[in-house]
Amino acid sequence: MDKNTIIGFLLIAAVLIGFSWWQQPSKEEIDAMRKQDSIAQVAKQKAEQKAKLLEKEALAKKQEQIASAANDTTAAFHSALSGESQNIVLKNSFVELTFNSKGGTVSKAMIKNFKDREENKDVTLFDEKDQLLNFMLAGKDINIITKDLYFTPSEQTDTTVTFTAIAGSGKELQIKYLLGKDYLLHASIQAIGMGGMFAPNYREMDIEWTDRCRQQEKGFTFENQRSALTYHFSDGGTDYLNETKEHVDKHIEESIDWVAFKNQYFSAVMIAKDNFAQNSLMTSLPQQKETHYLKHYAAKLKTAFDPTGQKPTELEFYYGPNDFRLLQKVEKQSLFGKELQLERLVYLGWPLIRIINRWFTLYVFDWLTKFGLNMGIVLILITLLLKAITFPLVKKSYMSSAKMRVLKPKLDEATKQYDKPEDQMQKQQAMMAMYSKYGVSPLSGCLPMLIQMPIWIAMFNYVPNAIQLRGESFLWMKDLSTYDPIVEWGKNIWLIGDHLSLTCILFCVANVLYSMMTMRQQKDQMVGQQAEQMKMMQWMMYLMPVMFFFMFNDYSSGLNFYYFVSLFFSAAIMWTLRKTTNDEKLLSILEARYKENQNNPKKMGGMAARLEALQKQADELKKQRNERMNR
Repeated sequence: MDKNTIIGFLLIAAVLIGFSWWQQPSKEEIDAMRKQDSIAQVAKQKAEQKAKLLEKEALAKKQEQIASAANDTTAAFHSALSGESQNIVLKNSFVELTFNSKGGTVSKAMIKNFKDREENKDVTLFDEKDQLLNFMLAGKDINIITKDLYFTPSEQTDTTVTFTAIAGSGKELQIKYLLGKDYLLHASIQAIGMGGMFAPNYREMDIEWTDRCRQQEKGFTFENQRSALTYHFSDGGTDYLNETKEHVDKHIEESIDWVAFKNQYFSAVMIAKDNFAQNSLMTSLPQQKETHYLKHYAAKLKTAFDPTGQKPTELEFYYGPNDFRLLQKVEKQSLFGKELQLERLVYLGWPLIRIINRWFTLYVFDWLTKFGLNMGIVLILITLLLKAITFPLVKKSYMSSAKMRVLKPKLDEATKQYDKPEDQMQKQQAMMAMYSKYGVSPLSGCLPMLIQMPIWIAMFNYVPNAIQLRGESFLWMKDLSTYDPIVEWGKNIWLIGDHLSLTCILFCVANVLYSMMTMRQQKDQMVGQQAEQMKMMQWMMYLMPVMFFFMFNDYSSGLNFYYFVSLFFSAAIMWTLRKTTNDEKLLSILEARYKENQNNPKKMGGMAARLEALQKQADELKKQRNERMNR
């Protein structure tokens, strides 16, 4: 940014400020606007009062409908509307599910062998206070609402149970459950002898599912940013409700085959064999930190139902960890034979970044974890592997900078006559012409560094979603999946939070030192005004690590540790290349190439020829302008 640019920005700012002052309304206009605002405020208050009145009337009408529905249900399920609720437990080595006979659905899901944030040995995904699943059937004269019915359990084992609600002689509603060998629960809902209770064209069941998603990790903000209501379209592909925004009854126009109430590392998923019909309604409401809940989720769905009872409504539920390989395996265990893409619950980034993580990072991570290494060591080894792969590009970038550095004295000498501001284009053209004659491309140092950026972004998406890091300690870090505080305080401070993370501080300090190293290297190759501009840009280079601190203080120590190690090795590689590069030998090679290009101009690239043509054209225009001025 040169002097003229700064003056230009100041002039623009002055014009904008002056225009704003000139356009400000007079005192009479301000009084008129205030009067108009007062009238609008009164109208707004009247509209709000009317809306509240309409809302009360709608609520009263709805309560009447519910009471009427309960009375209708009583007529058919009079014996099932009273009773004593029982808890039935299905379990295996991976999950323990508690069912309540009132409603006949899962009331508590406990995932085994994963510690929660309070160091309990198992994670409670939800319990009866947090979650509700309700099936609703609309008959000709009755409304069947399962949450109001007391079911009788039978055929109970450790992995199976059947819940039955009696509607009358030979009429009953059955819900059968089968728990698989790990995290998948199969359910079938069947109406027996109830065909006459429904209209001939009745073919859909309504489902309401709500859940208050619990905070499972220490870092509330970090976990909340990675918790989202997610769903999968029947035709393929997934989508989710934005994690930070409020969504109430959002319409999903396409049919879907599963919906997931997801937090960072665990999910509750409901899958429909015959899909959920179009126009589902989804709700996601972010919760406050002090509640220790991340989101309030809700889904209103419709799926196929056969009132004759010949074909049951089949659903599957997944209560388990968001593990990419595990979710792939669970999909194969599904009885529906559908391409569910459950592994999409593990977010791997945008399409290009996802490809890197899907076909490189995952396989490398799987290979290294097979050796039983500590996850901190795995992160270091992944960093070393990535540095080895990108080393040729880094070396090419460094050598391009080194060539420009050793040519700097010659460039200074060759361009010293272009010191005036109006000669800067000619100076740039002269520099580029010299670079071309010496066989140096300034751009060759930029592209390799840009190629490394997708790797940084890929790890930014992969590490926070790798459940293998959860609960793993390394050095001073007790849990690589969350922040590692050296200081904590009870009150939240804007931008910082309630702690200072050591790995974040190390990463930011390393970033400052690495920026100083790279700026020094760039300064050695800058010529004339470029060096002055570099001085003006230094403050931006120092500001970026400060911005990173505010961003990454809440992030996982594993991610900060990876970036710290990556910067450390980058600095070590840069220092080694600097120490092993002989500037005199490099300059002699460039001089030989320069002489070779002079003796054989055909060997020079087209770039040099174009630059020379531009230079001659500029000289000719300048000569003509001087001649016109002298006339």
